[in-house]
Amino acid sequence: MANTILDFEKPIAELENKVAEFEKLGTSNSLDVNKEMELLRKKIDETKRTIYESLTPWQRVQLARHPDRPYMLDYLGRIFTDFLEFHGDRRFAEDPAIVGGFAKLDGRPVLVIGTQKGRNIKENVFRNFGCPHPEGYRKALRLMKLAEKAKIPIISLIDTPGAFPGIASEERHIGEAIAVNLREMFELPVPFIAAVIGEGGSGGALGISIGNKILLLENAYYSVITPEGCAAILWKDRAFSAKAAESLKLTAKDLKELGIIDEIVKEPLGGAHKDFDAAADFLKKALKKNLAEFDKMSPAELKENRYAKYRKLGVFTE
Repeated sequence: MANTILDFEKPIAELENKVAEFEKLGTSNSLDVNKEMELLRKKIDETKRTIYESLTPWQRVQLARHPDRPYMLDYLGRIFTDFLEFHGDRRFAEDPAIVGGFAKLDGRPVLVIGTQKGRNIKENVFRNFGCPHPEGYRKALRLMKLAEKAKIPIISLIDTPGAFPGIASEERHIGEAIAVNLREMFELPVPFIAAVIGEGGSGGALGISIGNKILLLENAYYSVITPEGCAAILWKDRAFSAKAAESLKLTAKDLKELGIIDEIVKEPLGGAHKDFDAAADFLKKALKKNLAEFDKMSPAELKENRYAKYRKLGVFTE
């Protein structure tokens, strides 16, 4: 389970260490420390509620990036069955930063695509730290077109700081690959649910997230740019990342109020990394509920629903 302790979690960790010390003291000295342990556990529960119910936007970004947080493949194995992975864009290469294939959601055939990070240096190099190349987006589009032919829903699980901005990526036209995906996703005649499970960064997230419904996990974020990138541009100093995170309105609560996302998916107290199975169960229920809403829609209605959803974004009155 979780091994990394974030700065704002230290008061909780200190109390948990005291519980462990009392338990060890009672065992080694045959002392009854149950009363003290019970008081400490109550204090831990109170501290957790106080901390996690008042997180700042920057703290939620830190939770979204937590190294122990479940990634796309962790959810895939807990939510879906009979997964058959597809590889390659049939133009240039395979991109391990995007994983995709057919699977079943409680027996219902679906297409699952998503961005995958690594748990260590070797895995992160292989997955390119969850930052897709152009061929990753072209692979995703190839699979979405297969889902269109098979007339099955598409589910996208997003966790990326953004598309890879390197020279090789530019040489192979990363902007064009994402732009084509945006255009083609609007024309898909099948239900499309996108869920941001961690980081939802810029065009890297948009390239596989033009869905009929956009779900966001409670401690995930969805933004035009990372807080560090915003701080570097506006204040010329990444030390202002916390201020940038607040200004960007990138948290689930802010995005729901602005109408950017459609639903906030609950996480276990303290974050999805505290309980992978519980986090997956919350997400599975949300996916099934939202897919059921589109079962009676025709292909034309699904496309119109998606188009109308994005046309109204940014509209406001004073």
